[in-house]
Amino acid sequence: MKPPIAIAVCGAGQADPQTASLAEQVGQVLARRGVRLVCGGLGGVMAAACRGAKSAGGMTIGILPGPDPADANTWVDVAIPTGLGNGRNLVIIYTADGVLALPGNSGTLSEIAFGLKIGKPVVDLGGWGIPGMIPAPGGPEQAVQVLLGEISKRKAQS
Repeated sequence: MKPPIAIAVCGAGQADPQTASLAEQVGQVLARRGVRLVCGGLGGVMAAACRGAKSAGGMTIGILPGPDPADANTWVDVAIPTGLGNGRNLVIIYTADGVLALPGNSGTLSEIAFGLKIGKPVVDLGGWGIPGMIPAPGGPEQAVQVLLGEISKRKAQS
């Protein structure tokens, strides 16, 4: 039995309402497609994406920066405390089959860089415009569809 696909949703720890809505939609789309959501487990984009996934019956995994699983947002099913601080960003990316990058800051940028460096497909849903990222101007549905297609293509090639 092959394991279910996991997608890392990366973005700001404090999100404006528009970005939070986008993240929640991403979580819903992932859950409807049976994809596990992996994130940093805290607030902002992470909480909104998890909330969206849970509202659609999905599974959420939070890779936490600190040692306490109680720090996870309400919608995290599996909280993994690491005590690694920002180093946990690499764990998030290795846990996932692909990355969806929403608007964020330097932490999100590090996740994008790790994803590109280790060869994971990284979809740009935040206007990053970084070479190697896959643009998805059509929103959450298109972003997930493009990312799942890229994951499937890469798995078939390996």
